[in-house]
Amino acid sequence: MKQLYIKQKVFSLNEKFTVKDQQEKDVYFVEGSFMRIPKTFFIKNREGGEVALITKKTFSFLPKFFVEVNGQEILTIKKGISFLKARYTIDAAGIEVHGNWWDMNFQVYRHGDIVGEVTKEWFTWGDSYKVQVVNEEMETSMIALVVAIDCVKADEDGAASTASFTN
Repeated sequence: MKQLYIKQKVFSLNEKFTVKDQQEKDVYFVEGSFMRIPKTFFIKNREGGEVALITKKTFSFLPKFFVEVNGQEILTIKKGISFLKARYTIDAAGIEVHGNWWDMNFQVYRHGDIVGEVTKEWFTWGDSYKVQVVNEEMETSMIALVVAIDCVKADEDGAASTASFTN
């Protein structure tokens, strides 16, 4: 089982951060499109090759995020209609997420077999997540899933703070 760590910088305006292994070596580089439409996050490997892309659909009634790994769309995260609380769903062929993915504590299954687990690290400066990869061929997909969920959460937090300023 491989363990990876994602730690975002709290005050990073350029939306760049790295994914590290247990020896604290950089494994992936994540770069967001600051102030660009559509909102995108690129995930690159050590050699600088793009391995995943997260894109927020620009003109949609409800927020929708698409996740591509190695050029193929693997999942979509979309907001549903709800009056009391934000409700999001993850649509993916063969991939299921069990647990509290909104709080970043969940397991990922593919065709019924566990492929990884994500836990939020507490008492850290910025958001930090531990990603345990059971099936190494799903490593990039696991990282893309965590970054996508974090992007959805940040988008929701931004919408909530904007709404509070306008009321």
